[in-house]
This record gives sequence, C-alpha cells and structure tokens, in this order.
Amino acid sequence: MSFQAYLDTIEDKTGLVPRALVDLAKEKGYDDPSVKAGTIVKWLADDYGLGRGHAMALVHVIKKGPKIDAKHVGTSGSHRDASDELWLDGKATNPNRA
Repeated sequence: MSFQAYLDTIEDKTGLVPRALVDLAKEKGYDDPSVKAGTIVKWLADDYGLGRGHAMALVHVIKKGPKIDAKHVGTSGSHRDASDELWLDGKATNPNRA
C-alpha cells in the first residue's frame, strides 16, 4: 500500500482529511519532538479507531510534514507513490489521483 493510500484510507475511516487530523494533533502539541509516536498512535486509536499502520503513517506527517522519500516515487512496487509530496486535503481534490 502506498503512503498516499494509507492517508486516503484514514480519510475513509475517520471522515476527516489528513490535514484536519494534523491540525488537531498540532493543537494537542503532538508535533513537539518530545512527544513519542506511541502517544499519537494511542490518541488516533482511542478517538478515531485507527490501527497502528495507519496511525504511524499519520505520525510521519505530524512529525516530519508531507514530504516523503523519493525512492518510492515512480517505482512499480507495492509502496509506490505518484509524488514525494503527500496530498493532505482529501482524495477527491488530489490532482495526482487517477
């Protein structure tokens, strides 16, 4: 599953676009480097029912922003992405979506 596919599934499961969840995390102070991933994963599980894999994808965006490693862009593997910049504003408006 691509990184972007994880974020699209998060939108399906929560009804919120990833950017809204990132904004909520920032309001809670979860973007602070001292906050451990487990704290964020627990919040996402408790409040939104997300599993560890989906939560960890969001942890990456909360902590590091929407930029991902370009090694998966344009590849044919299962973790390929169309861009090294993740789309956080909802899959319906994603210009890279086929």
